[in-house]
Amino acid sequence: MPRRLLFHSYHFPPIGGSGAQRPLRMARFLHELGWEQVVVTGGGATADRWAPEDESLMAEIPSELEVLRLPAAGEPAGSSRWRGRAERWLFLRPPWSQWWIDGSTDLAAQAPGEFDLIYVWMQPYDSAFAGAELSRRLGKPWVADLGDPWALDEMMVYPSGLHRRRDLARMGAQLGTAAAIVMSTPEAVRRLLAEFPTLADRPVVAIPNGFAAEDFDGPAPVRTDGTFRVVHTGYLHTELGLQHRRSLPLRRVLRGSVPGLDILTRSHVHLIEAVNRLLADDPSLRDTIELHFAGVLTEADREIAARCPVVKLHGYVTHAESVELMRSANMLFLPMQNLPPGVRATIVPGKTYEYLASGTTILGAVPEGDARDILEEAGNAVVVRPDDVDGITAALRGQIDAFRAGAPSPVTRPDVVARFEYRHLAGELASVFDEVLKR
Repeated sequence: MPRRLLFHSYHFPPIGGSGAQRPLRMARFLHELGWEQVVVTGGGATADRWAPEDESLMAEIPSELEVLRLPAAGEPAGSSRWRGRAERWLFLRPPWSQWWIDGSTDLAAQAPGEFDLIYVWMQPYDSAFAGAELSRRLGKPWVADLGDPWALDEMMVYPSGLHRRRDLARMGAQLGTAAAIVMSTPEAVRRLLAEFPTLADRPVVAIPNGFAAEDFDGPAPVRTDGTFRVVHTGYLHTELGLQHRRSLPLRRVLRGSVPGLDILTRSHVHLIEAVNRLLADDPSLRDTIELHFAGVLTEADREIAARCPVVKLHGYVTHAESVELMRSANMLFLPMQNLPPGVRATIVPGKTYEYLASGTTILGAVPEGDARDILEEAGNAVVVRPDDVDGITAALRGQIDAFRAGAPSPVTRPDVVARFEYRHLAGELASVFDEVLKR
């Protein structure tokens, strides 16, 4: 008999963006590995910037996959600004979170047939409460796949240290009900077991995000425009970074964020500054260099982009269009949050793996951590600190000089890239499922 999996994920096509890539690919390749699945998800794309619509991804859902959706009409809007502040400070659960937990749990509990296992893609993290409740109702083990590491994520900014500790307690309590835990980086696994040593009695593994090989089949787009194209795809964190810097004195007193954290570097601010320096030194570069940004953009993102005359804004594009833009580039920009020297980041941006698969040279403005380790091992990246504008400028100048001279681009190590192909990663996840069922 085929093994049956209850697959719980809010992010699923027609929702697009980075959050939908992992659940879509895992569902598809787990199906190929013999797992019969029922997916429980939301009604589809919303006005929320983290859940954009990409209807083209619907064609990648296996026809045999049963998908149960909550009615889109009943989904609450996000909380208002003042309501959101009250929720953050007073430990209140947002109406949207309660809708998702209750609605998805009831819908999943009514799914026909028996299941061997429950798998929860924990974006949002409140999905853990649904996973624990479904495990109790159905009498089946559940596997938590966190993506980013919840309260251990240095990008999480809290009103105070008390709020962080409370979220850590919630995290530990909910993960304590899971039969296995999947994190996206080895550093996140290390931090989790250091914070919650009692979780070591179950499988706790790192399975990164990745890429689908077929997305990169065929020749890359051929360009004859003679320009050096720098591309960034996905989200910029300009607005959050500016807010964090403005509130930093208060954050330091209340200890609501990781000491030394700078979120603004996970944006295009320093890239824009570096390119403007190059243009000031050599105005002829206006006809040579282009900066392309594709993704959901905020007003703050657009204001920073307007400071540079060679920027081209694409806005949100489909996943296929995003891949084509990556492959058309001469260099891909990968910025991350800045952390003090010696502190390793717990996350790797999802775009990293598709950047690697594209074979394009990468400019990684990243702190110490798994992302830096992967880029240095891959062999096709120039790596600098996130706040190193001089380093970004020098890297761009060096690559442009090589481009003008007709020098070949560095080659990515295929053995490194192959580790992050989703078909391979789905096999690793299936092995976790097998271990849970054996237990």
